[in-house]
Amino acid sequence: MVYKGDIPDIIPCTSLIRGFCKLGKTKKATRVLEFLEESGAVPDVITYNVLISGYCKSGEIDNALKLLDRMSVAPDVVTYNTILRSLCGSGKLKQAMEVLDRQLRRECYPDVITYTILIEATCRESGVGQAMKLLDEMSAKGCKPDVVTYNVLINGICKEGRLDEAIKFLRNMPSYGCQPNVITHNIILRSMCSTGRWMDAEKLLTEMLRKGCSPSVVTFNILINFLCRKGLLGRAIDVLERMPKYGCTPNSLSYNPLLHGFCKEKKMDRAIEYLEIMVSRGCYPDIVTYNTLLTALCRDGKADVAVEILDQLSSRGCSPVLITYNTVIDGLSKVGKTESAIKLLHEMREKGLQPDIITYSSLVGGLCREGKVDEAISFIHELEELGIKPNAITYNAIMLGLCKARQTDRAIDFLAYMVSKGCKPTESTYTILIEGIAYEGLANEALELLNELCSRGVVKRSSAEQVALVLSFNTFLFHFSFLFHFFQLFFVILFFNLALIYWTGVRSKTMVRYSSTHEDAKRGEKGLYSCWGRLKMMLPWIKSREKGRQNHHAMQGGKLLAGCDCVSIVEPKGQRPAAVSFRYSPLSYAQNFDQWVEDNDEDAILVDFSSRYAASNSSISRRETK
Repeated sequence: MVYKGDIPDIIPCTSLIRGFCKLGKTKKATRVLEFLEESGAVPDVITYNVLISGYCKSGEIDNALKLLDRMSVAPDVVTYNTILRSLCGSGKLKQAMEVLDRQLRRECYPDVITYTILIEATCRESGVGQAMKLLDEMSAKGCKPDVVTYNVLINGICKEGRLDEAIKFLRNMPSYGCQPNVITHNIILRSMCSTGRWMDAEKLLTEMLRKGCSPSVVTFNILINFLCRKGLLGRAIDVLERMPKYGCTPNSLSYNPLLHGFCKEKKMDRAIEYLEIMVSRGCYPDIVTYNTLLTALCRDGKADVAVEILDQLSSRGCSPVLITYNTVIDGLSKVGKTESAIKLLHEMREKGLQPDIITYSSLVGGLCREGKVDEAISFIHELEELGIKPNAITYNAIMLGLCKARQTDRAIDFLAYMVSKGCKPTESTYTILIEGIAYEGLANEALELLNELCSRGVVKRSSAEQVALVLSFNTFLFHFSFLFHFFQLFFVILFFNLALIYWTGVRSKTMVRYSSTHEDAKRGEKGLYSCWGRLKMMLPWIKSREKGRQNHHAMQGGKLLAGCDCVSIVEPKGQRPAAVSFRYSPLSYAQNFDQWVEDNDEDAILVDFSSRYAASNSSISRRETK
């Protein structure tokens, strides 16, 4: 507390300014400084430096420069270094050099930290050549570079791909009066590993040990990471086991590349084994470790194991994040366990994690694959209520589910809904609808629409060729399955009539009538053709062309041939005609029986067989006809 007329103490006020700056409350820190100045106190350079540092950390570099101009005391080298670091870190090298000139005019001479900051920024923005000029200027002004300065230069040389020059620079450092440290060697080592020079890396490691420069955990992590990326997991394990010998304890960054390598090679048992080894050695995995393992498990379809590991996270001091839940939810959805995925959705909400579009897209895709399209649509509405805008991937999943359920008309309605919500359809949106139309039986119309979209640049030529190939293959399967079942039926009828020839000696006509278990088997123009017309109307850039079509009857995939009634009109010699009927069911249904068959409004296919029968008696059931 400061009484009226008293001059506040500088030290506690400086501490107060530092506290406000750590909290990011620079305005309150500024008011404290203003209070000091108004009370007659003279803030020292440390007080100003604390506030300038707070401005720089908050990204308020302009306020820092203004304070530099109105300081009541002379700024020191720390003041300038703080501002230079902030300017260089934000890519304002030119402005930083202007501040350096101002510093020199005030006869505040830069130190090794000042030049190191500028050399690092120059390497990044102007190249090592310009940085070397600064190094020469630094030496000319009597400021001797230290190991950090040389490390910055070596790092810049390595980033330019001049590894041999960097190695030469490393060798010459003792002649410059500076011994390289472990960080210097790590920079070279990382560059060697990234360029695949493993033999040189081994030599450098041996040289480090010979010079008495002990490797650090970072050194070993660089080697382990390189070996794992090359698939040399055995050698990586050897390096890991050697670490304690040099006084280095492996950390999570040491184990993560190994786990990733095992997961990449689909050796999940080894990955889980090293996870347990890691924990047993007192090195608790971080969230990156778990995310790597969970991603691999879900990719391999082992979502149940992923759920078990997810349950262990909290007990091991690691809190799952959004990406963790998204990974497991996606894995469960892909293996048909959407109920478990929805439970995880509720669990993550209870833990304060807000689901995002990726979460809902995974659930929607899984529900559609299970045929629960209506439930998936309810998640779309829930997503919109949360203020999250569904993307094209989410909408496409719904339309794909509707098309697979033979509800292409609803899929077209959903396209209109998608556009009304401001989501632009993608190429996949149109190819899904095209395949849906073909799947309903309108292969020719689907190809016509595909060609129109392709000619207008809506669908790429490569994608159009791929879709056309799928449609052609489905058409081939239709014809093949139709012929297969036709000949199957033909031989059954032939056998039936041969039996009549043998037992009755009659002349017969056999009528085959297909039956369907679906009421919409013959919806024809009222159904699919109306969908076709509606879709064309929804795409204004597609030229509307209506052709006269004959009446067609829909033959639904695998269901039209679920059974057929065969009726033979037998005419025994000297007797009244009689009808002999039987039921035929094919051994297997056609999976791609998705074609429209023209039959000139005929409801039946008539197959005539004429023969002379040797016998007049038959054990087959008869039904008299007029």
